[in-house]
Amino acid sequence: MLPWRYSGLLALLLAIGLVFGGASRAWSQTPGDVAVVVHPDVAIDNLSFAELRRIVLGDREFWPSSIRIVLLVRAPVAHERDVAVKTVCQMTEAQFRQHWIAKVFRAETPTAPRIVYSGEMAADLVRRMPGAMTFLDASNAVGGLKVLKIDGKLPGEPGYLLR
Repeated sequence: MLPWRYSGLLALLLAIGLVFGGASRAWSQTPGDVAVVVHPDVAIDNLSFAELRRIVLGDREFWPSSIRIVLLVRAPVAHERDVAVKTVCQMTEAQFRQHWIAKVFRAETPTAPRIVYSGEMAADLVRRMPGAMTFLDASNAVGGLKVLKIDGKLPGEPGYLLR
């Protein structure tokens, strides 16, 4: 039997090991497909990759029904943001930020994309805001969200571009 001061230390080390051991396993998982999701009332089901890029860069501001697009983008370091910035826009994080600063400064758009800090927050806001669009891990794109096809393909289908 260990003296009380050692058993407390052992318990603390075990707790730290469990926390960081579990976290390292979560970080090592490979991210899946990223879905483009919109408010259920958005009147489209498919976007071309070029149209998606125009939306993310702020060059297209309205859906066909004249509802303003509200772009919600995850905070930096999120996989979904990396897909939006690197794959869709083909930019670095710094280039993306500079693009939006310049666009707002030149008054080419009234607002920059809104930053969201979790997939749950993004999904909740898309459900509540007409015209909203975001990028979500495809496994989280459920319940009151419309998943758009990109170039005619849904997440998980062969040839889907957003990974």
